[in-house]
Order: sequence, then structure tokens, then C-alpha cells
Amino acid sequence: QVRLAESGGGSVQAGGSLRLTCGAPGTITSTFWTYTMGYYRQAPEKQRELVAMASRYSTDYADSVKGRFTISRDNSRKRVTLQMNSLRPEDTGVYYCRVDRDGMTYWGEGTLVTVSS
Repeated sequence: QVRLAESGGGSVQAGGSLRLTCGAPGTITSTFWTYTMGYYRQAPEKQRELVAMASRYSTDYADSVKGRFTISRDNSRKRVTLQMNSLRPEDTGVYYCRVDRDGMTYWGEGTLVTVSS
């Protein structure tokens, strides 16, 4: 079992920025780097979708956030950060941290991001 600690989120006007952080405090530092970490989001009445992910050696982004969002990981602190710039109203939703480890998937509880026009 992997417990995830999420922080960040909130409300911002269009064009603003927010930062989300997801930590895995109970995991082993020496193996954290092997996990794939990512953020997904779910807007009202829509399916959950990938926003960004960071594997051992690479990152990937949804087309809709490329150039605006940046995911980065700090393996020594066992956490990942999603920096969101130039936010748009369509970025509104609940953002979930996800960890893939040893064939298992773990989800955070989610944090709400609201972008007003």
C-alpha cells in the first residue's frame, strides 16, 4: 500500500498559476525513483484524464497542457510537483495524484482546482 499526501490547488483567475505537490512519505527513498508518478484530473461530468506523468527517465503531457504545465520529481524527497501556468477555465477539475509501482496503482484523494474567467 502506498499512501499519498497531496497539497496545493485552490481557486485562481484565468492566466494565473498554481502548484500541486504529491508526496509518498511511507515509501523507501532508494526505490522511489522507480515509480511512475502522475497527475490526472476529472472535470464535472467528464471522465478522468491524464494531465502529466513522470516515469524514471521521461515525462509526458496531455496535448491540452503542453507548454503550460510542468511536472517534476524530487526523488530524495519522494515527491512530485505539477506547476500549472497560464491556467484556463477548462483546467478546472479535481486533480488526482497517481503512483504506479510494481504493477500496482495507487491514487490520492484529489485536490480541487478552480479557474475562473
